[in-house]
Amino acid sequence: MRILTLSEDTKKDILTNLLKRSPNSYGEYEGRVAAIIDDIKARRDEAVFEYTKKFDGYDLDSENILVADEEIKAAYDEIDPKLVDIIRKALVNIRDYHAKQKRNSWFDANEKGTILGQKITPLKRVGVYVPGGKAAYPSSVLMNVVPAKVAGVDEIIMTTPPSKDGKIYCGTLVAAKEAGVDKIYKVGGAQAIASLAFGTDSIPKVDKIVGPGNIYVALAKKAVYGQVGIDSIAGPSEIMVLADETANPRYVAADLLSQAEHDELASAILVTTSMELANKVSEEVTKFVNELSRKAIIEKSIENYGYILVAESMEEAISVVNEIASEHLEIVTKDPFQTMTKIRNAGAIFLGEYSSEPLGDYFAGPNHVLPTNGTAKFFSPLEVDDFIKKSSIISYSREALMDIHDDIEAFAKAEGLTAHANSIKVRFE
Repeated sequence: MRILTLSEDTKKDILTNLLKRSPNSYGEYEGRVAAIIDDIKARRDEAVFEYTKKFDGYDLDSENILVADEEIKAAYDEIDPKLVDIIRKALVNIRDYHAKQKRNSWFDANEKGTILGQKITPLKRVGVYVPGGKAAYPSSVLMNVVPAKVAGVDEIIMTTPPSKDGKIYCGTLVAAKEAGVDKIYKVGGAQAIASLAFGTDSIPKVDKIVGPGNIYVALAKKAVYGQVGIDSIAGPSEIMVLADETANPRYVAADLLSQAEHDELASAILVTTSMELANKVSEEVTKFVNELSRKAIIEKSIENYGYILVAESMEEAISVVNEIASEHLEIVTKDPFQTMTKIRNAGAIFLGEYSSEPLGDYFAGPNHVLPTNGTAKFFSPLEVDDFIKKSSIISYSREALMDIHDDIEAFAKAEGLTAHANSIKVRFE
């Protein structure tokens, strides 16, 4: 990996390079996505079937678009029973974590007859997109479905692209069944997002769409936002490790590559105060790359978006960490908890040398659907709150309103809204 001394120019160049990976930088695809969405709106199932044949090579129709119970049963027969046990163990951790996020409605009242509150209502129907392509992700099924179930969503619809023979990876189907998905449709890409957003003859319209996907999926989610809610527009995966001289270079190298293997656009960055560690990590990366199965993808990722940055001080290192605002941040320092208190921007923070990033991807419990491309500065991980609505509750008695009606009327008149003022005034004529 390239080793750079940290400076303002270095930081600026890296940020510019990383932001090139944002879905907002791929405008040339937007026209294609818009055309697919318009076609789905106009021709509904007919268009869905045609795109599935074109992009996935599968002859889809109204009889086979929905995954049947027999297919789910076959998935259980095919999958390694040990993986089913692992999925179930992970589900316990993920449910327990998200259960602590659940909110309740609340109401405050006083003796004059004022009642104020907030009513929590789960969304009625949610669509979960699960990618296929270069890898299968049953873990994404768990992370997207569990908070929706904890929130109390009535119906969860899942879409995922089929293989050429119409099959869905057995682990994806089992994870969906275990997590509580209600219906699974064999549709991928922008056509799946459009189908969920507007509804077709076979696929019902949902209230919100969550889940990661390729550039077409990301841009489709962006395009339908407003028609439905979305979780976020996910970019390529990212990992940043903040380390001092106490870090184990072999562990750090392994963790950097755990994200670089996702795809060629993934980024892996080490920020350290130790040049010795920087050199050792670079050596370990080279050794690991030659041993790993996704070598070609990792090499491309590291070549384009892999960095080792050497800072003069921990304060300088923390500053660049906060500026880049990575999806995943590992802190491997003498006192990682103390260092963590100075971090403002990161999707998920992993503390200490035994809290490696894949722990969060699969098993610990916190959600692995995280903000990317610097959006950790203002976005949070996927959570139970993403699957609820909050309604304000206001109830005043005549006595309670009488005390303040002059103030409300004056406020409204100051804004030139005399009908507002009159709405209050008529009650005390």
